[in-house]
Amino acid sequence: MKKLFALILALALVLSLTAGALADAKARSLDEIKESGKLVIGVFSDKKPFGYVDEYGEYQGYDVYFARRLAQDLGVELELVSVDAPNRVEYLTSAKVDIILANFTVTPERAEVVDFALPYMKVALGVVSPDAALITSIEDLRGKKLIVSKGTTAETWFTANEPEVELLKFDTYTETFNALLDGRGDALSTDNTEVLAWAIENPGFTVGIESLGSLDTIAPAVQKGNDTVLAYINEEIEALAAEQFFHADYEATLKDVYGDAVDPDNLVVEGGAIE
Repeated sequence: MKKLFALILALALVLSLTAGALADAKARSLDEIKESGKLVIGVFSDKKPFGYVDEYGEYQGYDVYFARRLAQDLGVELELVSVDAPNRVEYLTSAKVDIILANFTVTPERAEVVDFALPYMKVALGVVSPDAALITSIEDLRGKKLIVSKGTTAETWFTANEPEVELLKFDTYTETFNALLDGRGDALSTDNTEVLAWAIENPGFTVGIESLGSLDTIAPAVQKGNDTVLAYINEEIEALAAEQFFHADYEATLKDVYGDAVDPDNLVVEGGAIE
C-alpha cells in the first residue's frame, strides 16, 4: 500500500508539473515561426460558415480563408488545429497554436488573458427558435430553457443579465444545435451571424431576436505579450484593406449562405476600422 501511495503521489506531481509547464508555455515569436516554416492557427471545425470541415475533410469558412492568407503572406505552410469555444484561451496560453481565428469576440475579460489584434468582423448576439414556438423577445425567454455553448459571449451575457433564463450548456456548437433540433431547449443563442446562417439552412427555425446586447467585434488573438505576431497580424489587416480583402472573403465563404438576408457592410470590417 505504501508503494502504491508513493506511486500515486509521484504521478500526481508529474501531472501537476506537466500542467504547469503547459500553462506557462511561451508562444513562438514571428522569427521562430518563419524559421520553422509553419504557422499554427486554431479554428473551429463545426461552426459553419466561419470554420468547419467540409465533406472532403478540408477546413473551410470565413476564418479559414483569412488564416490561409496570413500563412501565404508570411511565406510559410499553414497548420490548422481544431478548437472549441471553451478551450480557445487555453490553446494560446499553452502555446498549442500561434493564433486563434475562431470567431473570437473581443471582451474586456478575455483581453486580460490574451492579446487581440484589430477586428475583422462585427457581431451581436441572436436567438433562434422553432417557428411553432417562436421567441421574439427577452420576455419570451424568461422561465424557459436556452441552449448555449460554454465559453461564449452568449453564456456570459445571459448569466450576467438574465438570471431567469435557464441555460442548457454544451461544449461544442454541433452539440448545441443538435440539442435545439431534438427539442431539448426552447431556443438557442450565439452570434447573430451564426444563427442567421443556421436558420437559413434549417427550415422550421427562425431568428426571432436578431440583435441582443452590445455590438461587438471579432478579432484574431495571440498569447499575452506575443508582440511580434500581434504586430504582423495588425499590419496584414491594415494592408489588406486596400484590396477589400474581407469583402472578398465574404463573397467566397458567406454570400451563398446569407444571400440577401445580410448586408456585408453590417458584418465585414476592413482595415480594423469600425465605421
